[in-house]
Amino acid sequence: MGLPDTSPVPKKDPMGMDYIAVYEGEDQEESSGRTGLIRISTEKIQKLGVRTEAARVQKLERTVSAAGRVEPDERRIYTISPKFEGYVERLHVNVTGQTVAKGQVLFEVYSPELISAQREYQIALQGLQSTQGSADQVQSGMRRLADSSLQRLRNWDISEEQISGLTLSGEVRRTLAFRSPVQGLVTEKRAVQGMRFMPGEALYQVTDLGAVWVVADVFEQDIGLVKTGAKVKVAINAYPDKAFSGIVTYVYPTLNPETRTIPVRIELSNPGMLLKPAMFAQIELSVGTRTQTVTVPNSAVIDSGTRQLVLVQVGEGRFEPREVRLGRRASNEVEVLEGVRNGEIVVVSANFLIDAESNLKAAVSGFGHAGHGSSADAGQKPSSETPKAATTGHRAEGAIESIDFKNGTVEISHGPVPSLKWPAMSMEFAVANGGLLQGYKLGDMVAFEFVERKPGEWVVTAMRRAAPTHDAAAHKSR
Repeated sequence: MGLPDTSPVPKKDPMGMDYIAVYEGEDQEESSGRTGLIRISTEKIQKLGVRTEAARVQKLERTVSAAGRVEPDERRIYTISPKFEGYVERLHVNVTGQTVAKGQVLFEVYSPELISAQREYQIALQGLQSTQGSADQVQSGMRRLADSSLQRLRNWDISEEQISGLTLSGEVRRTLAFRSPVQGLVTEKRAVQGMRFMPGEALYQVTDLGAVWVVADVFEQDIGLVKTGAKVKVAINAYPDKAFSGIVTYVYPTLNPETRTIPVRIELSNPGMLLKPAMFAQIELSVGTRTQTVTVPNSAVIDSGTRQLVLVQVGEGRFEPREVRLGRRASNEVEVLEGVRNGEIVVVSANFLIDAESNLKAAVSGFGHAGHGSSADAGQKPSSETPKAATTGHRAEGAIESIDFKNGTVEISHGPVPSLKWPAMSMEFAVANGGLLQGYKLGDMVAFEFVERKPGEWVVTAMRRAAPTHDAAAHKSR
């Protein structure tokens, strides 16, 4: 045999055998101990639809999203209940849901007890006037009787205006008018014309809707990011073109064990009383880090269940799988504490296809055992443990119908998938990692990539927001 020979271009040796292709830098990689590299041809990269992005240093911005509902401010709910027995004489507001002004008459009542109290007060006033010039003891007794009768009327919530009228005119009023204490909405009406009521019985309820609450159900994993006093954006389904804002005033101390959510109270003003109790709402709370940190897109992370990996591009058609330690997650980014440096190129799309194509599991099986890694060639036949179905990726667009963060699944109503000859339909997908679902909510239109990890198991490997399409919208409407 002759001496080793190299050539800058492909050629054959004197015996007619092809020279073996060696990429620039491969010898340095092997000598430096870098093992487990994945090599894929440019043609295969284009076929798989591989996309890459650079890791970058930035402040991590995360948005906490949650669904909620409009509720009245409990401190602005007023109940009108007489403190004496009587009868409803006349209803001035006879419809639940009617808007009333402050001081507007709601109803009038007749009560024998009320008439007796008025007469008692009137007699006490007359006695006080007739005893002027009498002994101090007599005048003092009549004054105490008058004051006692007056206090009794006040205890029954008789207004000062009505008491003054009784004092000046000396005439006993047959009925007493009850007025609304605030401007608001009649949210409850139990009074019926002519009915008898007992002391303390609630006849009306008036709610001031000048300010309302939105009670949002925040997922357990996000509750640590929610702080009292934080500003919140509120979107109301009934008014998609209007933006509302509020402030977090209270985080409830209880958790719903079925939904794994914690209620959060948000206060916001309600000009024009547009917001009605029980309306649906969506809230967004922006949470950012104070320091700069290395981040990569959520889709760059491959979660095996026991560790997280990122494919780092180290050359043309060469990728190095690295184990990473992750920190906080944002809507589309995740903090990398160890494993990737600023500026390094990472795979953000089709990384699961690279896994299947190049038998990633075998390539990284020697992690922690220096010198025992082996290179995986794109031309090698995948092992029998790697599902063949996962080598083909598919793309589709659709609307999110449900999200299960606990089990890592998402149900999407998608349009036709030509590569599989699927019609438009709704189906449930697993997700490659939980970070793919961050920032999405029900009804969002998404474009996504998915593979068949094993027969019958379809896994979303990448997802981004998309404009509504005709097929997906039509299928959703069905």
